[in-house]
Amino acid sequence: MTGDRTFVIAGAGLAGAKAAETLRAEGFTGRIALIGTETEIPYERPPLSKGLLLGTAQRSEAFVHDEAWYASNNVELRTGTTVGAIDAEKQRVRLSDGDDLAYDKLLLATGASPRPLGVPGAGLGKVFSLRTLADSDRISETVRSDTRLVVVGSGWIGLEVAAAARARGATVTVVSPAALPLQKVLGDRLARVFLGLHQEHGVAFRFGTQVSEVREARGDTDVSQVVLSDGSVIDTDAVLVAIGVTPNTGLADQARLRVDNGVLVDGQLRTSDPDIFAAGDLANIDHPLLGARVRVEHWANALHTGPVAAKAMLGQDATWDRLPYFFTDQYDLGMEYAGWVPPGSTTEVVVRGDEEGREFIAFWTVGGRVAAGMNVNVWDVTDQIQDLVKAGLRGATVDPARLADPDVPLTDLLP
Repeated sequence: MTGDRTFVIAGAGLAGAKAAETLRAEGFTGRIALIGTETEIPYERPPLSKGLLLGTAQRSEAFVHDEAWYASNNVELRTGTTVGAIDAEKQRVRLSDGDDLAYDKLLLATGASPRPLGVPGAGLGKVFSLRTLADSDRISETVRSDTRLVVVGSGWIGLEVAAAARARGATVTVVSPAALPLQKVLGDRLARVFLGLHQEHGVAFRFGTQVSEVREARGDTDVSQVVLSDGSVIDTDAVLVAIGVTPNTGLADQARLRVDNGVLVDGQLRTSDPDIFAAGDLANIDHPLLGARVRVEHWANALHTGPVAAKAMLGQDATWDRLPYFFTDQYDLGMEYAGWVPPGSTTEVVVRGDEEGREFIAFWTVGGRVAAGMNVNVWDVTDQIQDLVKAGLRGATVDPARLADPDVPLTDLLP
């Protein structure tokens, strides 16, 4: 019987909300307490840097469910509340409002936090990060056609906000210590695709330098200048700090769970405590297909790990075996990426299609095996790309000439 059991979910984001949904869908009739630090009901994060900033999406579209869903499904949603401590031995959690809950199973879905800009002046007004709906609201209220915006960091979030800001007519400068945007993720050749895209839309880049100070105008508390490590100064009205995130492992540390770049979990998302699970950005997963630990910070990971954790909490034989996947939309470029390139691997990049026209598929191969693929403005190929990656994980190699040939169907390359 499940009716007398209590499952607590610490973290009311996408992973937590999908876990609660799955528990009910799988027939769990016990108590579900979904605890969220933010005052918003659970929402998805992609619209924060895409549709909401572009004005193409309504705020309500970001929500996983409407507010009535939680009551009608008997999910005890407690927003504006934080799980402050775990007593794993007694299987209890203490909440920030002073309440104390016993649990039979506990899911940690506390996500990650933006890395701060550790320089003088970083606490000034209109120095933003982007992680929450409130952050997106503040950026949207600030960035207008006459705004000068400095984006610190040239990763996915930074470039998506740069694209949205340019669509609003803002002046945008991206500052990065790297030589190219997305260089670490994509490598030089494909990073230049995104560099050219943004330069064509008027974004200025300052590569090979970092922010050393943020200054305000005299008598003001808002940012007015960014000082770079090369001594140059950029006048600005706002700054977006997009230099990565850090998993929120504080609860796991306190509970003495195994932690290393996130909370270490097995393929069923179970931590070193058999009654505690972790999902979403927080989870460093022993991936059964990849044969390695991976921690993925993208929407699809939160969307799908929550349900897997919920099923495993119910004792089902659920395993996380999806390939890492993410997507981006910038100007007229849409992209999906699937797969995983082992760190330190020597890769060959194979491109089929029109790279210059930004309508192509790129493959990263390791030893002749497809490790990852990225489709740019080419659609309905993600399943085939993932099939090629899975075949590569089984040891299958591909002929690079046929891989590059658009006239050869991707399905013909499968063993």
